[in-house]
Amino acid sequence: MSHPVRQFFNRHLDGPGGAREMLAIAMPMVASSACETVMTFTDRLFLSRLGPEQMSAAMGGGLTCFTMTTFFLGLTGYTTAIVAQYLGSGRKDRCAITVTQALILSLLAYPLILAARPLAYWLFDFLAVPPAQLAPQTVYFNILLYGTLIGLLRNSLSCFFSGIGKTTVVMFSSLAAMLVNVVANYILIYGKMGVPAMGIRGAAYGTILGGLCGLAVLVWAYLDKPNRTAYGLLSSFRFDADVMKKLCRFGYPAGLEFFLNLLAFNILILIFCSRGVVIAAAITIVFNWDMVSFVPLIGVNIGVTSMVGRYMGAGLPDTAHRATMSGLKMAWAYTCCTLIAFAFFPHYLVGVFRPEGSDAVFGQVFPLAVAMLRLAALYVMTDALFLVFGGALRGAGDTFWAMCLSVTFHWTMVAILSVLLYVFNIGALGAWMTLCLIFMAFCVAFYLRYRGGKWRTMHVVESEPHATPSPAGI
Repeated sequence: MSHPVRQFFNRHLDGPGGAREMLAIAMPMVASSACETVMTFTDRLFLSRLGPEQMSAAMGGGLTCFTMTTFFLGLTGYTTAIVAQYLGSGRKDRCAITVTQALILSLLAYPLILAARPLAYWLFDFLAVPPAQLAPQTVYFNILLYGTLIGLLRNSLSCFFSGIGKTTVVMFSSLAAMLVNVVANYILIYGKMGVPAMGIRGAAYGTILGGLCGLAVLVWAYLDKPNRTAYGLLSSFRFDADVMKKLCRFGYPAGLEFFLNLLAFNILILIFCSRGVVIAAAITIVFNWDMVSFVPLIGVNIGVTSMVGRYMGAGLPDTAHRATMSGLKMAWAYTCCTLIAFAFFPHYLVGVFRPEGSDAVFGQVFPLAVAMLRLAALYVMTDALFLVFGGALRGAGDTFWAMCLSVTFHWTMVAILSVLLYVFNIGALGAWMTLCLIFMAFCVAFYLRYRGGKWRTMHVVESEPHATPSPAGI
């Protein structure tokens, strides 16, 4: 390789914040997010063989259950940034203490989530979910709700490993959860190996079993001897008012944002579902594939948050910026592939969800879903802006502004969709195109906030005197 070419690659790939370091941290998180996507995708794919109502019920029930945990997932999820900043500031002893506070919050959240069950029932009734979908949707939701503690604990422990850069642990946890979930779903939904067919109940039980296995992997890795020694785990299982205050102060905007955004997204889905079985099935298929394009990018988002947090904790904003740009290049490389798939091969993607045998409903669903999926290709590249610059801002501590913009954007979409469908009574395709354009505009706003540079002056933790940043995984 010639000298100028070698210099070019060294400048862009190597060194702190470079693409090589981003790949080492983000790729296992991308794989982890992909495993979570496969779990959800498989649930709906298996259920689609039983009919479009079952598939849509899993979408509505599962999303509602997840929405009820999002505030606490976002709150405890800020553990990644705090752990990364403590690691970068040379205060490794505070990393495990931060995780303990997240675990305490998870245990306190569980009874509150269970107590909020009637609110979900009210939402189903208010948005007039079709009766054929409502019954299985309620069953699926009720079973999943009891497993929410598993997800909260998994999230808290995953944040520790992503914060210190050992993201392969999170990947193996998600891989274990995915494998158990897919096998259990096949057995329980269809009634294989002597087990009675449970339908949508089996899908819910399979999801819980997969989550338990993923949690077991994280607990084993967290309590492993090298980890106990390096981070002082044995002395970390205690309440720490200072760290708890820090986690709540910087985490509540992320938690509130996550909750309000998912609530808005859930309402968007249910609004579409209220327009009939055909539109409900079409939007479910589109969002299943949208999830395939979006969720793996969350791995890049977590990688950017972790690296920006570490370098900001070490007082190196320029290196944090380099890490952000590395994340953006990685995200755009992936979204180019999804753009091509959505724009040129939507017929094949929608056809995956064709029910067994002849189905008159799917005959109406197919052309609508194909057209909506092509429109989704408009915004997949801006997904990268939303997640990469959002992750950078949160990693630096700019969580409140990110919350305000993101929440405004999601609820603006709810208001506009309601007006378009209920007041002007325009078709689902026209409403979907409008939402795609709004999403693209708000993603640009995240870039403008990042470019303004206020995040460079923010501080979440205090550095030890003369501390040097710790490299990933140490």
